[in-house]
Parts: sequence; C-alpha cells; structure tokens
Amino acid sequence: MTDPDSEAASGLTHVRADGSAHMVDVSAKPVTAREASAAGRVALSAAAVAALRDGTVPKGDALAVARIAGLQAVKRTPELIPLAHPVAVHAASVDLTVDDDGVAIRATVRTADRTGIEMEALTAVAVAALALIDMVKAVDRHARITDVRVVAKSGGRSGDWREDGE
Repeated sequence: MTDPDSEAASGLTHVRADGSAHMVDVSAKPVTAREASAAGRVALSAAAVAALRDGTVPKGDALAVARIAGLQAVKRTPELIPLAHPVAVHAASVDLTVDDDGVAIRATVRTADRTGIEMEALTAVAVAALALIDMVKAVDRHARITDVRVVAKSGGRSGDWREDGE
C-alpha cells in the first residue's frame, strides 16, 4: 500500500511531496526473516589498550559495560531514530575485540518482521562505542569512534548483501 503523497519527486521514501518527513507504511509488506550486521571501531591509545587487556580500567569491566549498552540500544532504536519502525528483535549479539590500536565492535541483529533491522545493528555499535569511551576516558581523552557501517544484511525485498571481505 503506497501513499501517493509519501514520495517526493526525488524518490525518497521518507519524504512527502511537500518535503515533510514521515514514517513509511510497511503494513502491506510480508513478514520475512531478516538479519543485519554492523561494525565499527574505537581508536585508542596504547595506554587504554593496555588497561583493557590488563583489566585495570578505573571504572571497571569496560568491555562488558559496552556490550550490555549495545544490547540495550538495539531495543531502544525506534526511540532514538525518529523514522525507524519498532520491530520485534528475536536475537542480538554485540562483540568487542581488543587489538593493538583500539577495539573492533560488531553487532548482529535478527528479526522476522516487515522491515529491515540495519538501524538496530548500527545503533548497537554506536552506543557500545560511546559506552566504551565513557569507561576509558580517564585513561584516553582522545578516544574516537570510526568506521561505523552496515557490513551485511539478509532478507527483505532488496535481498542479501555483504561488504567485501565479510
């Protein structure tokens, strides 16, 4: 079911002809299994990496806090992203890997619903990264979030996609 006023001449689905934003009507779309993965990094100093590896971050277990923050973010995505549909989250994982230059973050989210779950995966990575920075800021004031992106998706009308190397 397409609202004739829902798509501007530009072809943008979330913009009406008058330029106003709106939430797309997905009620006529079929429920399908969908999965999305997102990744990102937190670039850190050698001192912050050492503190993570040694378990000496002053605030405590930074990786566990970031993982839980990412999982909570998945469930809150429609509250944070104005045009994101509330979708049933059936599974979610957030993994953090410490390397010599910082922490790699990867989130994978699954649903069976009418619309994709990419925003939930991206939100998980971004919030996990923010929580990690909050945990290590006493050790590294220059920590920075980089490379947040969707790396894979499956299901839905547009089909499956994977970033090169995934």
